[in-house]
Amino acid sequence: MQNNYFIRQETTRNPLFNNKKAILGTLIIELTERCNNNCIHCYINLSKNDTAARKKELSTGRIKEILKEAVSLGCLIVQFTGGEPLLREDFAELYVFSRRLGLRVILFTNATLITPGLAELFRRIPPLEPIEVTLYGMRKESYEKIARAPGSHKLAYQAINLLFKKRVPFVVKSPLLPQNKSEIRQFESWAEAIPWMEEVPLYSMFFDLRGRRDNDNKNRLIKSLRVTPEEGLKIVTRRAEKYLRIRREFCSKFLSVPDDKLFSCAAGCASGCVDAYGYFQPCLMLRHPATVYNLKKGSLKDALLNFFPKIREQKASNPEYLARCARCWLRGLCEQCPGKSWMEHGTLDTPVDYLCKVAHVEARYLGLIGDKEVAWQVRNWKERLENFCSERNWKMGNY
Repeated sequence: MQNNYFIRQETTRNPLFNNKKAILGTLIIELTERCNNNCIHCYINLSKNDTAARKKELSTGRIKEILKEAVSLGCLIVQFTGGEPLLREDFAELYVFSRRLGLRVILFTNATLITPGLAELFRRIPPLEPIEVTLYGMRKESYEKIARAPGSHKLAYQAINLLFKKRVPFVVKSPLLPQNKSEIRQFESWAEAIPWMEEVPLYSMFFDLRGRRDNDNKNRLIKSLRVTPEEGLKIVTRRAEKYLRIRREFCSKFLSVPDDKLFSCAAGCASGCVDAYGYFQPCLMLRHPATVYNLKKGSLKDALLNFFPKIREQKASNPEYLARCARCWLRGLCEQCPGKSWMEHGTLDTPVDYLCKVAHVEARYLGLIGDKEVAWQVRNWKERLENFCSERNWKMGNY
């Protein structure tokens, strides 16, 4: 079936969709680093009027070429992010192009630039994934102290109403900051009325530093906005029974001693992020010059088959990392990774103390370690983990 916007195909007859060996499953594209907001906690944003950045951004044609190659490699999902992706004047064109290729579209946006025309476009050509809207507060005062953009509160909630009116599926999430912390119950109560919200909103709390390592003053501000590990624990354990059930299953699968390999995640395995200027990264966070691939000189396929596998084989050499992180069985609970190390220290293998403290506070809450223990010194970790995950212990109420 064909109309002006897309071609409908029977995917069961298309070998692409039956190929379990797809090279690329999901592609993230940062359409721009520019944003119409200037959020106090943002790790990437540039001014919407940054003409130098705008000139360097990938052209419409080049993005289309990348999307076509992605589909040829088996990609089924593209995520558009930024900055604010809707700042691109060609966003609607790229969106329709992606959907015509058969891609499901995930859109990360602050929503303030969603017009009636865009809302109607999303209604007629659904993205097939809920739009993910980040909101910064329920009140104008809290919202605009975070976004630092006059009028942004009104624009955001007008856009929410447009999406409601057009019945375009969306979900909301929020950073948790001093300016909006008191509104968390109000926010969650309001979010319950959104038909597509299957869970309570997600919150960001342990904020990342500038991925470009380009602004020391901003990094100091971001650090000052992070919650303490104890405060973060209170947030994630508010629904204690559900939290413990999820964590028990998670720990049974993902807690182990990682060894000296830097990458224990899936970064660069059938996924990756194209930045606004044509560099392909294993993940959004990792912008170390030695780990990014220049698409002006190569292809997604070459990066995924030849470049990223070599990156993933890298081993740590930092003695502190080898003594701590490489021996720590809490790695699954900890966000320590090459990307975080790069943002914090400019290396790939320097431990991030803040993340280590966050993981240890949670582990103590779960009863995995004692008050004064550090996980990398625990020898009987397998026994502790088995006890924590044991069905019998849970049925007996030991946890």
